Amino acid sequence: MASVWDSVVGQGRAVEQLQHAAISPVHAYLLVGTEGCGKEEASRSFAAMLMSGSDNPTERINELVMRGAHPDVHEVRREGASILKEQADEVIRIASITPSEGTRKVIIMHEVHLMHATSAARLLKTVEEPPSGVFFIMLADQVDDSLATIASRCLTVHFGLLENADIEQALINSGVAPALANAAAQSSAGSMSRAKLLASDPQLAQRREFFANIPRRIDGTGATVAAIVEQILALIDDAVEPLSNQHAQEVVDTEKTLALMGVKRGGKKMLEDRHKREIRRYRTDELRSGLTAIASIYRDELARNPNIHRPEAYITAISRLHEGMRRLSLNVNEAILLRDLIWSLPSPSADAALQFVLSENAE
Repeated sequence: MASVWDSVVGQGRAVEQLQHAAISPVHAYLLVGTEGCGKEEASRSFAAMLMSGSDNPTERINELVMRGAHPDVHEVRREGASILKEQADEVIRIASITPSEGTRKVIIMHEVHLMHATSAARLLKTVEEPPSGVFFIMLADQVDDSLATIASRCLTVHFGLLENADIEQALINSGVAPALANAAAQSSAGSMSRAKLLASDPQLAQRREFFANIPRRIDGTGATVAAIVEQILALIDDAVEPLSNQHAQEVVDTEKTLALMGVKRGGKKMLEDRHKREIRRYRTDELRSGLTAIASIYRDELARNPNIHRPEAYITAISRLHEGMRRLSLNVNEAILLRDLIWSLPSPSADAALQFVLSENAE
């Protein structure tokens, strides 16, 4: 039987916890997990159950909640680098208004781990003691010190990284070919949203093969390094296209929804900023996936070949690749990072040739 929870994949424990919570809900919940783990889908499913008391996706209330059109379910996303005072004040105002339908209202707040400390302090009393019938569902990638006071007022539900097998099966169930579903799951980094984009990307296999071949192409010349970096960036640009297409459709859908609600303007700048962040994050994830593939080549070579002439160079290369993955999160210049990194990598082909020469001389 269909359920509003069907969109939440591989998070059985969290779903069960929320299903039980909906029977006798408390005032605030904090859903914690990395991007793409399913907490956004779960927040809407939970909001639907809070509003209707049912998990039937065909019910009017649930159908409206699941597509973000119910007047008493409000989703709050940051408009800038963090949720600032003005947005916190707006949340307090929304909480104070009588529901349009029924007796309940749900406020879903996204990325509260990026909420400014003053905003968190301002919201604390409302989150701790909201008006009757008002429920908060707060989403965070992680809980740090700045979120501790808010977290202490919420019931926390943790979402783990999705297993590749769960992602693969979900993609197959949605009609994706098994081979493509497997490749997308392997490159998803535990994110269902990323996996779905990869599954709509016909160049995924090409990128995986390209990155895996980089160590074998290295020949010690700057021209080869420059060519590799140029090709990487072109492939990443192409990889972003499915997400850009999704963003374009989201803009169209948002404009239609606002028109139906009688709103002429609103949210465009916030939507554009979110799209920029998502593009940046997707590029970073793609580059990390590629660097992981390169590191795997050196790791596999160390494991299978006991006669490597300079094993320490391979170990150093793996460390540098992982450091490069870390630095990508610091908003560094991609081209400079890739150029310096690839220039420093050893060539298994050159090492094999050297080993052959040494063996010939020994004879």
